[in-house]
Amino acid sequence: MRQLGDGDSDGAETGQSVDDLGHPVPLAGRPHRVISLVPSLSEAIAATVPGALVGVTDWCTHPPDLQAVRIRGTKNPDLARICVLEPDLVVANQEENRKLDVERLRAAGVPVWVTRIDGIDEALISMERLFGEAFGVPTPAWLSRAKEVWASAPRGPSLRVVVPVWRDPWLIVGSDTYGHDLIERLGWVNLGGLVGRRYPRTTAEEILALEPDVVLLPDEPYPFSASDGPEALAPLRCLPFPGRSLSWYGPAMVEARGVLEGLGREAR
Repeated sequence: MRQLGDGDSDGAETGQSVDDLGHPVPLAGRPHRVISLVPSLSEAIAATVPGALVGVTDWCTHPPDLQAVRIRGTKNPDLARICVLEPDLVVANQEENRKLDVERLRAAGVPVWVTRIDGIDEALISMERLFGEAFGVPTPAWLSRAKEVWASAPRGPSLRVVVPVWRDPWLIVGSDTYGHDLIERLGWVNLGGLVGRRYPRTTAEEILALEPDVVLLPDEPYPFSASDGPEALAPLRCLPFPGRSLSWYGPAMVEARGVLEGLGREAR
């Protein structure tokens, strides 16, 4: 699913602020008109710098009362509308957004800060840099709390899990992903990590052959439900859960551990 390439800029040598890929981000001061192309970052910005967001994607659902212009999706943002909004910063993510869209925005003179987040530690560092360097604000309380929540050792027995993220074709959470790191931090075994990197393509039959203790079915990005998913994986134990707990970095990290550990207790 990764869309943007590794950093290939020498911006770090110029003394300018640089994003997670090393690209310089020209900021005249604290940004006041911000567009987020990532749902989890929209929630984080709304919680930390209220009123700064002027544009978000159609998938930005948190906080529920978020008021901002919708600029379509993460993979097909309305670039013309973004430019009309005259943002002084657009925030994107290496995995969620396309390199082409970032390049076109930069070519139009729009500063873009691209985050790279493949694990918990990376998420904590990336967001602390974003708010400290780009926004010039202290570390938010929710970020400090997230550090505390995920610093503790695993609790309870291990589980062997598979986490699909799409169906037809079946895609599962593999290694080198944020979700994989969360699963491993819980002391569980992500069998998808044995299948491949990122989000390997597989089949229902191959998932059955992995013999997981439980299959965790998120409600996003594919809307798995009690009637969509478990019937194809019987007789495996399947548990639905809010996908935000596994894939959203930001304030969702504070509650995510409790949600996932609750699933673990239910699976046992």
